[in-house]
Amino acid sequence: METLSLILLMLALILLTQVIGHYIRFIPTALIQIIAGTVAALLMSGLTIEVESEWFLLLFIAPLLYNDSSHFPREDLWRMRTAIFGNAIILVLLTTIVGGYFINWLIPVIPVAAAFALAAILSPTDPIAVNGIAKRVQIPEQILTLVRGESLINDASGLVAFSYAVAAVVTGYFSLQSATTEFFYMFIVGAVIGLTISLAMNFLKVRLRRAGIEDVVFYALLQILTPFIIFFIAEEGFHASGVIAVVTGGILHALIKERTETFFAQEQTLTDNIWTMIAYTLNGIIFLLLGLTLPEATREIFADDAINNWRLMLYVIEIGSFILAIRLVWTMFFNWFDHRFFKKEDRDHRRPSFKQDLITTLVGVRGTITMVGVLSLPFLTESGEAFPERSLIIFLAAGVIIYTLVLATILLPVLNRGEAATPIALDLNAQKQRMIRRAISEIKQVTDEDNAVVAFDLLNEYHVMLRLLRAQEKSQEELDQFNDQLKALRLEAVQWEKEESKRFVAEHKVPDLLKKDVFRSIENRRKAIGKDSRFQIVQPIRKLWWKRKRSNMSSDALIQMTQVEHELYEKVMGTVIERLENCRSSYPPDVVQSVLEFYKRLRFKHTRWSSPIGGKDVDQQKEELCLKAIEVQRLEIANMSKEGDLSNEEEKELRRFIHYIESVVLYEYVE
Repeated sequence: METLSLILLMLALILLTQVIGHYIRFIPTALIQIIAGTVAALLMSGLTIEVESEWFLLLFIAPLLYNDSSHFPREDLWRMRTAIFGNAIILVLLTTIVGGYFINWLIPVIPVAAAFALAAILSPTDPIAVNGIAKRVQIPEQILTLVRGESLINDASGLVAFSYAVAAVVTGYFSLQSATTEFFYMFIVGAVIGLTISLAMNFLKVRLRRAGIEDVVFYALLQILTPFIIFFIAEEGFHASGVIAVVTGGILHALIKERTETFFAQEQTLTDNIWTMIAYTLNGIIFLLLGLTLPEATREIFADDAINNWRLMLYVIEIGSFILAIRLVWTMFFNWFDHRFFKKEDRDHRRPSFKQDLITTLVGVRGTITMVGVLSLPFLTESGEAFPERSLIIFLAAGVIIYTLVLATILLPVLNRGEAATPIALDLNAQKQRMIRRAISEIKQVTDEDNAVVAFDLLNEYHVMLRLLRAQEKSQEELDQFNDQLKALRLEAVQWEKEESKRFVAEHKVPDLLKKDVFRSIENRRKAIGKDSRFQIVQPIRKLWWKRKRSNMSSDALIQMTQVEHELYEKVMGTVIERLENCRSSYPPDVVQSVLEFYKRLRFKHTRWSSPIGGKDVDQQKEELCLKAIEVQRLEIANMSKEGDLSNEEEKELRRFIHYIESVVLYEYVE
């Protein structure tokens, strides 16, 4: 019952800290969660949390790294491979060795091997922790990509170095040759296992589908279990790196997913939603656990008279600053080396400034992996003695995490102040294209035989939108002008439609029910252009009324009315389209094309899709697809904001863009 209560408490605290983080944006959510966990631990007297490294790494690291690697842009990973692997391997080893000797020199009571263990577990970076800062600070994209890419690999190298250092403390034995050989073994074999099991799981899914098992929940669960299976087999079966295994497995899964998204749309949509919840929850729990364990870990240290409490704080600052200094020196050296030997023929390439080197250093915040590793320290060595200075090491690691978070929170806005003050026009074209592509991907995933025609029609509209975004960069003034011209031409087209409909009604015998519906539809389109909110409420009621009237008609009357409806729309829409074609000299081409596409679709709908016996509700299909597309675009904005790619102003601007698309869609798909 105590464990269940603790789990429910952490879930509640995750929700609470997210709400607090929404209103207190200058403090990263990770730091808020650490504070919340600490406060909760202080209020719950006698709370003790013991962490076993095996299940902790399996439960937290395997799914998080698998999910991160499956979503990381592989083009960026390859383009920045030298910098990423340099930071992930060489920098980790430098931090472990140099940092370890420094810690032992600074605090002699910590043995060299234990100091290496602390330095090793302080070497991995945590991009999640810095995302809260990146939301309000314009950190260069290349730097964020570097820290996210290196975190996929330095988690493994840091944990391997940490495990060897811990083993040296526990057993009292260390061999450099054996460690080096096993290091490469763990990396290479781990990668092979990750690729092999990922391929095997995909083969299994194909075989099961051929056997007739089509339950999407079953395959979603199988996909969720994959990183746990990969990690467990790599670690327990082959004693290889489970971290590298899940990273390579995640990358391969992403490649397979890209080639099968059209065929397994429901499964992938469900799996993505589940992964979002898992990552959201596990990341929150990690930092809450850090806060929950802080009081217990520091109680013994603060009660020890052998070390002054202020000196403890000074140790944290000195160790944290030295670890960051190693990263700064390495960053400066690598940028010089890269510019001198690899980019010397690239005249456009400029060596990053010291300011950029400093930003790269500060975004290397310590977080999840550091906490997971240090909490997994054993209590006893093989000889039965207590692990040397375990509580002190946990305190120092936790202190460095908080120190790097606070330092980044304070200094990154200061370093970016000059750049933020520079008047840079908001270039959101790339973000808008990303949103449109996300909408296109979502429509493809939910396309089936029933809604294929409607989906392809909507896809065409989004492709047109994407082409417009790629073709030109419009300022806000140009966008307003485009909207005004579009509105003016739409109003003209609606007036032409009304005139031609009156002419057709005067020349033909049109049923009263159809006559009322045609002119009511025209009026509703006019109101939609004017953004009359009452139309959105009345429209569903009108559709129900129209269906009810149709259902009460005899078959002969319904067939006759449908034939007249086809003739009316063929004649009226054809005339409107012809007049629109003649407007190309008075309106911009993209404005004319937008209105033309709408009337072509409207003519197609009423001359091809209408059925005298009812058939599928095309309007409902359109509405559902449009709403899905708009919703995923809103989610994409939230993802970009979460990743730290958007400032508050950019987020607001993109939401305005969504409102614009939404108003267009509401107009475009009115009867």
